[in-house]
Amino acid sequence: MPSSRNANPISASSRGVPDVAGSGSNLALWIAAARPKTLVLAVAPVVAGIGLAVFQTGELAAVTALLTLIAAVAIQIGTNLHNDASDYERGTDTADRLGPPRATAEGWFSLEQVKRAAHLAFGLAFVIGLALVVRGGWPILAIGIASLVAGYAYTGGPRPIAYGPFGELYVLLFFGLAAVGGTYYLQTLAFDWPALMVGIALGLPAAAVLLLNNYRDLETDRIAGRRTLCHHLGRPRARVLYGLLLLGSIAILGLTFGPTIAWPLLAAVPLGTLLTLKLVRGATGRQINPLLGQTGLFQAAVTVLLLVGFGLSRIA
Repeated sequence: MPSSRNANPISASSRGVPDVAGSGSNLALWIAAARPKTLVLAVAPVVAGIGLAVFQTGELAAVTALLTLIAAVAIQIGTNLHNDASDYERGTDTADRLGPPRATAEGWFSLEQVKRAAHLAFGLAFVIGLALVVRGGWPILAIGIASLVAGYAYTGGPRPIAYGPFGELYVLLFFGLAAVGGTYYLQTLAFDWPALMVGIALGLPAAAVLLLNNYRDLETDRIAGRRTLCHHLGRPRARVLYGLLLLGSIAILGLTFGPTIAWPLLAAVPLGTLLTLKLVRGATGRQINPLLGQTGLFQAAVTVLLLVGFGLSRIA
């Protein structure tokens, strides 16, 4: 059972999130522990990489695409669960936590159970990765190993990535460049600069999600010894960076593909502007929690609109 130093007496419902512990279902608790709202951050760049490959080649390696999606989701779930367990061990998840409930700190599952579930998720990703290596060779092996190591290193090891100022860069690299570039390579067996630009573009809103998370937890992170990018920037400049990350995503795609493909992306500009204004107008504490999911949906919307642009361009 969890130790008393990390037990969280604040109910989930009091934090503005569903009290899944009251459901009596282990499945519901495990789903909540996996943080399903974050999975869009893993799925969107893979879908974008597949879409770009199909747009450029007119061909789809369907089995490879499915395996890539499953591996990406498994790595995300493994990272989430490992983060859950590691933060509990370090004493970061306390009663003052403002974010959604964590499985270990809430006592849903033991520390050992959460660690074991993280290892199972990483193991699934590794096994699927071996199949993908057969198709993609050493570049996919390198990306896969780096992704697994980074998933552990995010909150594990002597110098966790999440406890320093490079978390957003980590997200940009692995939830943007590696995810889109690796997916595109698996489909085409080639690297191309548009795939890298799409990776950067979709990595920016993913990084904005982490920035928001650290913006919300700035005070408690400082107490726990976390010196995130938000700590170094301060909240005023972090708000500016958040807006740049969202709208910069659209700008990069527009410059990469031109108006013929990118014009549907203009539909995402009002959403990015609205989310930025919510933060600028003073959203703090638990008011940030809905913005996290909405920022993930912004990334998904940009992905869908980019695919619409590809489709319309081919029709034209």
